[in-house]
Amino acid sequence: MSGGGLAEFCVAKGSLTVPRPPELSTVEAAGIPSGALTAHVALTQYAGVKLDGSGPQKTILITAASGGVGHFAVQLAKLGNTHVTATCGVRNLELVKSLGADEVLNYKTPDGAALRSPSSRKYDAVIHCTTGIPWSIFEPNLSGNGKVIDLTPSVSTMMTFALKKFTCSKKRIVPLLYSPKGENLEYLVKLVKEGKLKTVVDSKYPLSKAEDAWAKSIDGHATGKIVVEP
Repeated sequence: MSGGGLAEFCVAKGSLTVPRPPELSTVEAAGIPSGALTAHVALTQYAGVKLDGSGPQKTILITAASGGVGHFAVQLAKLGNTHVTATCGVRNLELVKSLGADEVLNYKTPDGAALRSPSSRKYDAVIHCTTGIPWSIFEPNLSGNGKVIDLTPSVSTMMTFALKKFTCSKKRIVPLLYSPKGENLEYLVKLVKEGKLKTVVDSKYPLSKAEDAWAKSIDGHATGKIVVEP
């Protein structure tokens, strides 16, 4: 509700803004308020990962790990005490490994489609950054108290969420809902300055070709962020 709309200028609350440091280009900075903030909230508030490395180790699955949110989620998760399994297409396997993932699955292979960890681990949390994967695929791969955090919840997600809550199931799917906070954005910018987080840029489009940018986004195969420039 507080997002922008591909305008040349927009008004933002001061409490939700952070100065852009000179180490960070405008293009790199553009990806952080949406992609990195979403990944940060999913990991810290929903999955319970402590990014300072404290707390018990968690096993995390990140789907569509080379995408606009997924590539940030991999980097942030590895700051915590986590083992990260990630899925992506074959052309991005090496990229996702370079971001820190411990195991990377090609989602078009049988094991990738089934979300099976190569080391037979069960997931404490899934940061689900794509669509089209039914609960029946997730459930056998979750630990006893495992949860799926769905970043783009559908009607099916909401129905499964309600059913699991009604039956008091320990395994559950949770729709991601959050409001951005300035202090979280400030924390992420600090990580960028320290070299602990980076924005992977798929492509850049001028504002006059915003329709082309949307078309590429809807295609669902972007690597990192698609940026629209004035």
